[in-house]
Amino acid sequence: MRRVTVDALEPGDAAIVGVPWDEQSSFLRGARLGPEALRRALGADSTNWCTESGRDLSEEPRLAHVGDVDLTPDIPAEEAIATIEQGISAVLKRGARALSVGGDHAVSYPVIRAHAAVHNRLSIVHLDAHPDLYDEFKGSRYSHACPFARVMEQGLASRLVQVGVRTATPHQRAQAARFGVEMIEMRHWSQGGLPALEGPVYLSLDLDVLDPAHVPGVSHPEPGGMTTRDVIAVIQSLRGRLVGADVVELNPTRDPTGITALVAAKFVKEIADRLLESR
Repeated sequence: MRRVTVDALEPGDAAIVGVPWDEQSSFLRGARLGPEALRRALGADSTNWCTESGRDLSEEPRLAHVGDVDLTPDIPAEEAIATIEQGISAVLKRGARALSVGGDHAVSYPVIRAHAAVHNRLSIVHLDAHPDLYDEFKGSRYSHACPFARVMEQGLASRLVQVGVRTATPHQRAQAARFGVEMIEMRHWSQGGLPALEGPVYLSLDLDVLDPAHVPGVSHPEPGGMTTRDVIAVIQSLRGRLVGADVVELNPTRDPTGITALVAAKFVKEIADRLLESR
């Protein structure tokens, strides 16, 4: 995978962008280290760059890595959000597609803001154990438990389809009803259960949608989740035109064997395949 500056991106490229920020994590920190761990996993000798469709990403000139958004650990939340949005907007202005890797799920709000400024009537598919619909959490409206409340109250998406949820509180259920969220809880999930989507689609993938048996390296493990194959199947069968994505909540401090990073790298490759396919 080539490493380039944002200014070197061309229309039709798919750009992997690191977003190393976890100051809005409510339990464990460490997700800010996720982008670097994921880059190491992408280059691991235990695997290769071929996707399951047969595309060899090592020979793909349109796939690029543009480094990390410039964020310091102690940056104020509003400044961080503005910086992330500006970083992703710079990629999109080049006509490229952004595949963001976090970082905790708070980063998805500014990333989606950047996409919504470019794509009208954006549909979001959100894979997660948690709805992340709190109006505020522990005193913060920018918590990683709140991004989709911000997205929906600001009209950044015409549809939000959540898959894999298994921790919805009464407040978050009320929020889902308020915003018209299509929540497919894990207890009701079956492959092929996604609704038909039209127009531009954005995928937000929180690694804790998986059962912790598959991904120990997350900050909020929640039993009863998807398998790795379940998530790959969603990525491969996603209907609509995929215009952007994020993979978040990889916490290397909880991932002693590196297996979670390898799973995340697998997802990144399959998502990159879809982004290049639907350019």
